[in-house]
Amino acid sequence: MPAYTGSGPYCYTHSLRMVIGPSAPPPGIVETLTGSPFGAQLIGGALPFFDPCGWDPEIGLDTAIGLLGWSCERSAGGTAEEALARLRAACARGPVLAGPVDMGLLLYRPGTPSPGEGDHYAVVLAADAGTVLLHDPHGHPYATLPARAFAGAWRAESVDYTGEPYVMRAGFTEERAADPAAALRASLPGAVRWLDGPGDRPVPRGTLGGAAALEALAAQVEQGLDARVRDLLAEFGVRLGARRLADAAGCLSLIGLERAAAAADGQARAVGALQYPLATGDDEGLAAGLRRAAPGYRRLRDALTAEAGPGLPGPRG
Repeated sequence: MPAYTGSGPYCYTHSLRMVIGPSAPPPGIVETLTGSPFGAQLIGGALPFFDPCGWDPEIGLDTAIGLLGWSCERSAGGTAEEALARLRAACARGPVLAGPVDMGLLLYRPGTPSPGEGDHYAVVLAADAGTVLLHDPHGHPYATLPARAFAGAWRAESVDYTGEPYVMRAGFTEERAADPAAALRASLPGAVRWLDGPGDRPVPRGTLGGAAALEALAAQVEQGLDARVRDLLAEFGVRLGARRLADAAGCLSLIGLERAAAAADGQARAVGALQYPLATGDDEGLAAGLRRAAPGYRRLRDALTAEAGPGLPGPRG
């Protein structure tokens, strides 16, 4: 069966690969190293994402950077003027991974401004007092924005997982050469912990993870799914979740974990199969598909622990 290649919303993964440069592993490996494929969550009991309970892109980026043997300087906060000055100084030394930003306020994109459209990451190549030059991995190389307009997007007021504006990572340094397969093996304990749940990480009240998240979402579908949630799933959530799992399957196969790879591939198929009933309004089929997918994360967890052996977290009591 051929592996999937093609477009997809891997903004922070592509941005990280751009700043690392030619030695960066393929996108599927970087995405898997972030931990994103290993779970599902229903934030506050209402907002579904196919990533682990308690996970967010900031956590994932820091994890992948470390596993790949790199370090960087993360900074945030201040006024818009202070942040732009910090950005200009950083760009004088090299590319900057900026984000999260509000995708709907990147004004070179058609249909903007549209505040709150979604979180996003990009690579800033150069900045001066008037203009920011960036590579936007969502199909906009060498995009430009007035500096003040970029700051408006970079403030990311609609993004709730950082708690601070103007986040950037700069000064990327390779501390050690990291073989991609070794990095994937080193990521396995973290993957199992994510599949177990958030542990002691704080999550919004009412948040559910794993099978409980998908079962609760199925019940919401049967009761009448909120239109915004339906759009989020149909336009973003399902295709991203299926791709993450498909990439994880390829990565697990790469390091010889064929049982775990099969479990990840099966879950990718279960999640990908949700797209048709979503698009056609078949709520009965959608609810049934969510319930079929619900046990898949536990199967993946069990396969990982059985196949990878000592060193991985044991069952949670």
